[in-house]
Amino acid sequence: MVPNEPVSDDDLLGALESAQLGNHEFRHREHNRAAFACLRQHGDFAEAAWHFRRALRRFAAAHGAPGRYHETVTWAYLALVNERMREARVATSTELLTRFPELLEGKTLLGRYYDVEALLRNPKAREVFVLPERP
Repeated sequence: MVPNEPVSDDDLLGALESAQLGNHEFRHREHNRAAFACLRQHGDFAEAAWHFRRALRRFAAAHGAPGRYHETVTWAYLALVNERMREARVATSTELLTRFPELLEGKTLLGRYYDVEALLRNPKAREVFVLPERP
């Protein structure tokens, strides 16, 4: 990928799926954008989730950090992106993130549903999706 050159949602997803992105090129914003592209491409939430988690795992392994993948965070955030996509009916991830800037808040947004620090330390939540606990 060329630095400072805008990349389409589909190209970003393709680069993630092929693990061609550099680690520094795939931060929280790009996670959101790739999630949007995957959900748009596959339509069905469960199918998109399968593809997205597979791409994230491949990316983490390709960069020597397979332990960075977190199942619960992936599913929870994908659900948040999906929910907002269905509400907004936007054409691009840029439109989605402009309309819903809270998606860029990461831990703050997840904090509405989880004790994020406890979630990140929980080895079970890293391996399998865990529902939020009631307050």
